[in-house]
Amino acid sequence: MLKFDESARIIAQESRFVPGGVNSNFRLGMGHGPLVFTHGEGAYLHDVDGNKIIDYYCGMGAMVLGHSPAGVQAAVKAQVDKGILFAGQSQVEYDAAHIICDRIPSAEKLRFGSSGSEVAQAAMRLSRAATGRRTILKFEGHYHGWFDNILWSTAPALADAGSGDHPALVPGSKGQSTADADGLDILQWNDLAAVEARLARGDVAAVLMEAAMCNQGAISPLPGYLEGVQAACRKHGTILIFDEVITGFRLGQKGAQGRFNVTPDLSIFAKAIANGFPVAAIVGRADLMDLFATGGVLHGGTFNSQPVPMAAMLATQLALTPEHYEKSSKYGVRLRDGLRSVLADAGIKAQVTGFELMFHVAFGLDAPAQNYRDLAKSDKAGYARFAQALLRNGVRVLERGAWFVSSEHNDEVVDKTLEAARAAAMEIAQ
Repeated sequence: MLKFDESARIIAQESRFVPGGVNSNFRLGMGHGPLVFTHGEGAYLHDVDGNKIIDYYCGMGAMVLGHSPAGVQAAVKAQVDKGILFAGQSQVEYDAAHIICDRIPSAEKLRFGSSGSEVAQAAMRLSRAATGRRTILKFEGHYHGWFDNILWSTAPALADAGSGDHPALVPGSKGQSTADADGLDILQWNDLAAVEARLARGDVAAVLMEAAMCNQGAISPLPGYLEGVQAACRKHGTILIFDEVITGFRLGQKGAQGRFNVTPDLSIFAKAIANGFPVAAIVGRADLMDLFATGGVLHGGTFNSQPVPMAAMLATQLALTPEHYEKSSKYGVRLRDGLRSVLADAGIKAQVTGFELMFHVAFGLDAPAQNYRDLAKSDKAGYARFAQALLRNGVRVLERGAWFVSSEHNDEVVDKTLEAARAAAMEIAQ
């Protein structure tokens, strides 16, 4: 069994200077405490206690090529020698733009940013400018960044969230006020009739959603749902925005919109777009995107299209070939199906759902979840015990149930993972 005493000591020591010893609250609250790593290679992370751990965090989904992709590393090193930040343009950013516009169905034009939270703000601003309306419609359980005006009902306690027919906006942090939610409305996801009724009021600037619900769970849209939302948006003059920060380049080379064959007006990408480098993008219809240049809509950022991350992004995209998806998907499916069998053999009721390179495990559910409220009924404490037992057996997974698979999770890694899962399942079943 692995131990993490040195990580605990360092976190406690450095908490004198860094609150909680971390620089993102999403790294708090993990079983055995936040870990301190020395390096990563392939599908593995190495920590300060000398542990070698199979990693399914994959940088919160960003590391689609694993921790040491040679092509990305070489591209970054070459660009550092050429220059780091020009406060101007470079050919590498245009090359990166071309490949995204070639691949993503909604990408007639794009602008780069540095984080998903930033480009979500740009998409909302652009939608309000284009429509002259104020209201943004979002959905329970969907996450679009940590800023005050959108951090609402991302993981609300059901006791605070109102009814399913009339969800209440629940702040995600202390320090938010009701004024922060001015211009925001919320519905349950996967309910087409509710979207159609809300848009008929004619005041919604944009519908903002994950095309597949992957911040909480790994839930596919019901048949006809995305198509119906798209039709309702067109009927009522509302902008449709897909948040593909998680789904982009995990559900396929063309994103969730390519997989489900529904093209939104705008989309946002981050995470796996550059395999761990800080790159994000807002893409969409040319007439909308041109408002940044000629329509008085401000979009800025010192580090937007910084050449080093752009080089990483271009190298990442060149590696995300059809062959990559075919090979990696085989391992992801084997792992997903293997976990389902391991848990069933241990007598643990669980739903293992989702996609080839990103899936979710929920304990205690009788059927796959279709929305956040279904998922909120799962046994989160039981799954957290399983995740902690996995970590003691050398496998690191997110305690919220998400598993991210990279190109480096091969048959050997999957075998070791399933062996650890059997031991962890036996431990918690007892």
